[in-house]
Amino acid sequence: MHDHVNWLRHASPYINAHRDCTFVVMLPGEGVAHPNFGNIVHDLVLLHSLGVRLVLVHGSRPQIETRLASNGLTPRYHRDLRITDSPTLECVIDAVGHLRIAIEARLSMDMARSPMQGSRLRVTSGNFVTARPIGVVDGVDYHHTGEVRRIDRKGINRQLDERSIVLLSPLGYSPTGEIFNLACEDVATRAAIDLDADKLLLFGAECGLLDEAGKLVRELRPQQVPAHLQRLGSSYQGELLDAAAEACKAGVRRSHIVSYAEDGALLSELFTRTGNGTLVAQEQFESLREATIDDVGGLMELITPLEDQGILVRRSREVLEREIEQFSIVEREGLIIACAALYQIADSDFGELACLAVNPAYRHGGRGDELLERIEARARAQGLKTLFVLTTRTAHWFRERGFTPSSVDRLPAARASLYNYQRNSQVFEKAL
Repeated sequence: MHDHVNWLRHASPYINAHRDCTFVVMLPGEGVAHPNFGNIVHDLVLLHSLGVRLVLVHGSRPQIETRLASNGLTPRYHRDLRITDSPTLECVIDAVGHLRIAIEARLSMDMARSPMQGSRLRVTSGNFVTARPIGVVDGVDYHHTGEVRRIDRKGINRQLDERSIVLLSPLGYSPTGEIFNLACEDVATRAAIDLDADKLLLFGAECGLLDEAGKLVRELRPQQVPAHLQRLGSSYQGELLDAAAEACKAGVRRSHIVSYAEDGALLSELFTRTGNGTLVAQEQFESLREATIDDVGGLMELITPLEDQGILVRRSREVLEREIEQFSIVEREGLIIACAALYQIADSDFGELACLAVNPAYRHGGRGDELLERIEARARAQGLKTLFVLTTRTAHWFRERGFTPSSVDRLPAARASLYNYQRNSQVFEKAL
C-alpha cells in the first residue's frame, strides 16, 4: 500500500502538468495485434480521464500483408515504401477499415471491474488527413502510395474540445476524391506538428532507442539523433527516432519512444521522472548550477535520508540557508537530484569538498563526476591549491578520482579543530 501511495504522490505533478495537453499517440499495426494491446487501450482511457486531449494514429502493415497473401498478391517495395497499385489498395482499404472499427470497438467497451468501467468515451474519425501522391521516384511509380499534405487542425481541435478521442487511420484523401496509402509515422508526425501537440508518443517493439551495448538511451536532443541514425540504418527503430527528432525540430516539445510489448510502459514514461523509454526533446533535461535560497527545501529532501544513515553530517535548515551559496546542484525537472558544497578553509589556500550526494535513483549516471569537476573549477577560480574531503563510506570513489590518503594533521588549524573524532572520517586530499 505504501508503494502505491508514494507512486501516486510522485505522479501528481505530472497529472497536473498533462491536464488539457494534446498528445498524439502512434501505434503500429504490430502493436494493435500484440497481446498487450488491451492494456494499452486501458492506459489511453486513463489518460483521457485525466484530461489529456488524445489523437490516436494506428498503423496496419502486418494486417495488409495478411490480406495480400490471402489474395495471392506479392508485396512490392521501393526505398522501404510500399508500392500501392490498385489491387494492393483494395487490401489496404480492407485492412485499415477492419482495424479502425476494431479499435473503435475496444475504446467503446464499458467493462465491469476494469479501468474502462464508466468511461463513456466518444471516438471520432473522418477525413481529417489530406494527402497527395508520392508519384514516380527513380523511375518507379508508387501509384496510390501518398504522403500527408495537410492535417485538418480546426476539425480535430473541435473534436478534442468536445472531449472526443480522435482516431486517425493511415489513409488520406485528395481534393479530387482519390485515396492514398500513408505511413502511420508520417501521419502521426505531421499531426503532432500541425496540432502544436505537447507530446508525440511513438510505440515500437523495443523499449526505446538501444545503444551499441543494447542499453536504453533515455534522453536525446535532436542534434544527437543523426549519429544514431547512421548506426541504425534502415531499421524500424531508426524510423521512429527520425520521426521523433523531426517533430521536435518542428516545434513539438517532447517526443517519446516506448514499447507496445511492455505492460504499463506508456504510464511509466509519462508519470515517473526516470521514464520507461527514450525521450527526444529540444530543452535541457538537467541543469548543473549554483544553488539559491529557493533550493533549500529540495536540498533537505535529498540529503536528509543520507544524514539519517550517518553517511552525511547533519545540517539544519538554518545552516543550509546560511551556507547555500557554497552548494552546486544538479536539477532535473524541478527536482534536485545531486549536490556538493565547497568551503574555503580560513587563512589558507585549502578548500573542502563536502556534502557530495546523488539521489539513489540517479546514480551511475556520471553526476557525481560532473559535480566534482564543478567544485574543482570553483576552487581553482578562488585561487585554492588543495582540495580536502572527509568521508566515512566512499573512500574508494575519491581515490579513483585522484584523491590520496591524508590525515587530520594535514588539515589547516581552522578545520582540524572542528574534526569529529566520533565519526572517525577518513581524510583525503587532491592538488589542484
